[in-house]
Amino acid sequence: MSNSSDKVIITCAVTGSAHVPSMSEYLPLTPQDIKAQALEAAEAGAAILHLHARNPEDGRPTPAPEVFQQFVPAIAAETDAVINISTGGSTRMTLDERLAYARVVKPEMCSLNMGSMNFSLHPIAAKMSSWRFDWEKKYVEDMEDLIFRNTFRDIKNILTEFRDYGTRFEFECYDVGHLYSLAYFVDIGLIKPPFFIQSVLGILGGIGSDPENLSVMRSTADRLFGRQNYQFSVLGAGRHQMSLVTMGAILGGNVRVGLEDSVYLSRGVKAKTNAEQVRKIRRILEDLSFSIATPAEARQILGLKGMDNVSI
Repeated sequence: MSNSSDKVIITCAVTGSAHVPSMSEYLPLTPQDIKAQALEAAEAGAAILHLHARNPEDGRPTPAPEVFQQFVPAIAAETDAVINISTGGSTRMTLDERLAYARVVKPEMCSLNMGSMNFSLHPIAAKMSSWRFDWEKKYVEDMEDLIFRNTFRDIKNILTEFRDYGTRFEFECYDVGHLYSLAYFVDIGLIKPPFFIQSVLGILGGIGSDPENLSVMRSTADRLFGRQNYQFSVLGAGRHQMSLVTMGAILGGNVRVGLEDSVYLSRGVKAKTNAEQVRKIRRILEDLSFSIATPAEARQILGLKGMDNVSI
């Protein structure tokens, strides 16, 4: 499953749940904005759209299916990009809340964090001079003392349930240990090739953004799974986004960009849209003689069931 054809899948994570509105005025919050930015990112070359929902009144992350329904069907009607529904949600949501919309639509792909962790952006709070909404400061500060929960039993139950739906996963691995957790589920038969590993670098609580760590994640995955059995992808948080994802492609992987992962386009310059980041990484990759995978090619590479089998 290595990228021998030089086809690189671009995933765009459109809004996420970690960044708060005060970090960027361009972060899409309303269903209309999420839809518009997702479609523009797909047009720019993103084959996969990784989606979260937010309360349109104040930008707070929400798991509510009725909010997802305000933009997901509209996106599906206007693009053939793969729609990837997050099961990560946020540390404030229960597991059932995080799974609620994915259970409704049974998508081609969901994201799945491969372990519990203290995912935190709390140092950013001290750098913020003002807040757009009154919930944001406490939301960021409280990350210091909150655990994102995905136990082995949680993961087993998700894999078992969604296997019946034919949904495949973006396995988000925030550390080397998450790769070994993934290997455990491969060993007991709950995960089968081809599987899609999203290597996440630069989040406090996970593996750091050092380039050497990316090589460690890639070589560890090769030892555990055999390169022919999985697709590798790279997510670089914050200012490390473009350099790390470019390195990931050079190592034979795929890439993920988007305002969920970084609100910047370059040093000191905020990205005004998700599509700006997609266009930038596409240009870099094409200048390096890589070809960008279409949604149809991404479906074939990842063994997805196709939109005809989704309940959107």
